[in-house]
Amino acid sequence: MSDHMHDQRDQKQQDAIIAPGHTLATITDKISEIVLTPPLKTPLGWHAMMGIGSIGMLLLGATVTKLVFTGIGIWGNNVPVGWAFDIINFVWWIGIGHAGTLISAILMLLRQTWRTSINRAAEAMTIFAVSCAGMYPLLHTGRPWLAYWLLPYPNTMGMWPQFRSPLVWDVFAVSTYATVSLLFWYTGLIPDLATLRDRAKHKAVKLFYGMLAMGWRNAASHWDRYETASLILAGISTPLVLSVHSVVSFDFAAGILPGWHTTVFPPYFVAGAIFAGFAMVLTLMLPLRAAYGLHDFITEKHLDVMAKVLLATGLIVTYGYALEVFMAWYSGSPYEEYMLINRLTGPYAWTYWALILTNCTIPQLFWYGPARRNIWALFFVSMSVNIGMWLERFVIIVTSLHRDFLPASWGHYAPTVWDWSMYAGTIGFFLFSFFLFVRVLPMIAMFEMRMLVPASGVTGKDSDHKHGGSHH
Repeated sequence: MSDHMHDQRDQKQQDAIIAPGHTLATITDKISEIVLTPPLKTPLGWHAMMGIGSIGMLLLGATVTKLVFTGIGIWGNNVPVGWAFDIINFVWWIGIGHAGTLISAILMLLRQTWRTSINRAAEAMTIFAVSCAGMYPLLHTGRPWLAYWLLPYPNTMGMWPQFRSPLVWDVFAVSTYATVSLLFWYTGLIPDLATLRDRAKHKAVKLFYGMLAMGWRNAASHWDRYETASLILAGISTPLVLSVHSVVSFDFAAGILPGWHTTVFPPYFVAGAIFAGFAMVLTLMLPLRAAYGLHDFITEKHLDVMAKVLLATGLIVTYGYALEVFMAWYSGSPYEEYMLINRLTGPYAWTYWALILTNCTIPQLFWYGPARRNIWALFFVSMSVNIGMWLERFVIIVTSLHRDFLPASWGHYAPTVWDWSMYAGTIGFFLFSFFLFVRVLPMIAMFEMRMLVPASGVTGKDSDHKHGGSHH
């Protein structure tokens, strides 16, 4: 009987979205301490990641300077492969930015409480990923200082953007997505910024958080406006999650090139974006969970659910790959059939098979329950998916472009050192921005975590009385 009760208690702990024994005060202490602790007491890993990020940003600065003064000829783009590393990386970064809004908006509307521990970090990840993505189309033009030519303004040449082009829709979709994501993230931060303002000891720190908190006083009217604003932004964000990556997929699907001209692209790209985004959330949150001891807030339940989402979206992506193969055969088009044969056996065949291994085969580990709760298995699979989703974009863009309808125009594409330095630079910018956020702002929503305490039937003094204020 006691063994059975012990098993039940273990199962309850595994299924908890916040570890038992926490009070409203202990939650606030634990999360605010990460931000308000002196810099010297920050974990060594944080300093290491900021160092890597800083080196990456220097690399990015050097690459952009070289690019502006020399031109995009420093990249490996050539005549058949005009879209190369920059568009591959643009789509990859936009995809990574999708999980944040999905976790925040759609799961909020569906009242999924497990999102609480990871939504803040995922939203921040979205903003930094979209910032990295935005650099590529701007620099891809070769003359970023003339970017205003792309805007529909009355000009003496009578030149207007082609509004039938998905590339123009992309500009509006991505900029709208970035704006709404930023508003949603900042709105959610306001109650926590007020908490940091009230707990800060140093006057300058108090002033900094006080300005950001915009006079939040925890009044009922403030909460009413906050909840209304959050609901409206969540409602706006939900269709954006689906539309933004659909529009990105139209960049390809609206073309007549074999391998691109297919109706499966919008849902396939959206599922792929959620797949890539969740993988990046796991990649970042697992080390942070270990470094800051956040096991009470990011529990085994969170890891299990995220692994299931990764498995489900991975299966949708696998279905997309299978459908591409089937449609190439079913279409009866010699060009589509050759595109498939070229992907499977051509000069870039290794990228296709590596993509099948990383995106389709390795995530199948998550059918096995213990693998979904094993930190190393989770990290291995999430890194595999990060690589696989980048390879997917490489396969879609390069293998379709380098051999099209006319053999006379075939060519080979190889990235240059500047292609790689630009990519490494954006990763550096992303890491620097994200770890700066971890240090300056609360990476877990304090007020949302506090709302979970009454839900578990333990509040304030009762909890202190029952558990002596300590963790069980």
